[in-house]
Amino acid sequence: MVSTPDEQQGHGGSATHDVTNQAPPLTPYDASDDTALLEGLRREGAGWAEEDLRRLGRQAGSAQAQEWADLANRHEPELRTHDRYGNRVDEVEFHPSWHHLMRTAIAEGLAASPWADDRPGAHVVRSAGGLVWGHTEAGHGCPTSMTYAAVPALRRQPELAKLYEPLLTSREYDPALREPTEKRGLLAGMGMTEKQGGSDVRTNTTAATPTAEPGVYTLRGHKWFTSAPMCDVFLVLVQAPGGLSCFLVPRVLPDGTRNTFRIQRLKDKLGNRSNASSEPEFDGTVAWLVGPEGQGVKTIIEMVNCTRLDCVMMSAALMRKSLVEAGHHARHRSAFGARLVDQPLMRNVLADLALESEAATTLTLRLAGAADRAIRGDEGEAAFRRIATAVGKYWVTKRGPAFTAEALECLGGNGYVEDSGMPRHYREAPLLSIWEGSGNVNALDVLRALSREPGAAEALFGELALARGADARLDAAVTRLGTGLSEASPTTARRLVEQMALTLQASLLVRHAPPAVADAFCATRLGGDWGHAFGTLPESAGLDAIVERALPGGGG
Repeated sequence: MVSTPDEQQGHGGSATHDVTNQAPPLTPYDASDDTALLEGLRREGAGWAEEDLRRLGRQAGSAQAQEWADLANRHEPELRTHDRYGNRVDEVEFHPSWHHLMRTAIAEGLAASPWADDRPGAHVVRSAGGLVWGHTEAGHGCPTSMTYAAVPALRRQPELAKLYEPLLTSREYDPALREPTEKRGLLAGMGMTEKQGGSDVRTNTTAATPTAEPGVYTLRGHKWFTSAPMCDVFLVLVQAPGGLSCFLVPRVLPDGTRNTFRIQRLKDKLGNRSNASSEPEFDGTVAWLVGPEGQGVKTIIEMVNCTRLDCVMMSAALMRKSLVEAGHHARHRSAFGARLVDQPLMRNVLADLALESEAATTLTLRLAGAADRAIRGDEGEAAFRRIATAVGKYWVTKRGPAFTAEALECLGGNGYVEDSGMPRHYREAPLLSIWEGSGNVNALDVLRALSREPGAAEALFGELALARGADARLDAAVTRLGTGLSEASPTTARRLVEQMALTLQASLLVRHAPPAVADAFCATRLGGDWGHAFGTLPESAGLDAIVERALPGGGG
């Protein structure tokens, strides 16, 4: 008698499809289970928010929030230029998951609410929240970031700030498109670049024409990258009669009619696909002047400082999320007779990634602390913030793509498939280096700060001096950095800024991290005992201590 296939397979029914040696789902997990993050929160004067941060961490790591992130990226926003009757509407439609993510982010204070919070550390809390909620997905961080950054720029025009700031700082998400002052909360976007110049915004050709009403202009031109077009108001740079100027453009005018904001197309981007980036055309578009004519860059520069900090924060969040995914896989996958996490070379890779992640997180929180204190009038912190934010923006965002690629590789082929989520992290990583000025723009901005703002270098070296004598390799790096400043030129700007970033990160770790972390970072990033890829830490590095500190629940 010939047996049936079921009989051949035995009681399992489908024995060839039994799943073994695969990691279980990571969710649910606590995205705030990060020792370096919690230590930094307390150190930067925001420990009062720890309970809320832990609650947000559990929500970020929940199966529901992770599903929202996946669905928002699988179902991308769609542009609807006209309604069924042929009327121009210029609306962008999003999957419900996008709205769930936005509603949570705004309710948790990740948009502009810190500007309405007088408690010291409020801006640190927002950055820490971004590090945690960033474990979901990065696209919706764009409108929340710009809404946060719009407030200080808008304050250059007090009458406009009085009208719009209470709504921008609201914790209510109101996505409907209607007259701004009738809404429960507002989102702000930004339109700086044009196709002929990009970051060279002084070459903008969009023109502003004054009307009979003081402070009110009409605009005509085409913007190249404007995120995010579903926002309620936008800050844009336009050529006025007096030179490049900053303007506020509402989607809906005070009388309830639609302003001319023709969305020509949405960008088909490498990553950040849940978020809509657009090319709007202005043609008789009504706008209000923010700050004096001819001072557009000066007006909007505070907005840029805020969004650059968010680029650092988002890169650090992406690193941390990728490390958590890699560590989880390594704990549950076995090869060659042992769990991956117990294989010496994999442990080296994870430890090296952990060093990079902790350095990025620690620098992010230090920058957030500087921003919080600068906003409250600390001139020394303002000088440090000015140079260190540009340094951090250059370096941390540069490390993101290499980091996410290595973390993806820890999962092997499993990490290369979309279901793992790792390809989305990998596609997202390059954006943070490009957004708000690419590497060259930020490196040259550091040189500009050094030459035009004498207090910037003094503030940086004052910070580095706090760790003097604690590590000989760090002391030597500070000396080299001083020599490098005297020889700085545009050609060598990238190398100089890299040295600044590594020295600053090392000084923070020497002061605040455990000896195993600080020693390994200084030995490799400053002492040269390192290869050209992650996973090349020396034999002397305390791999176990580094991994156990980094991975949620310990490294084993």
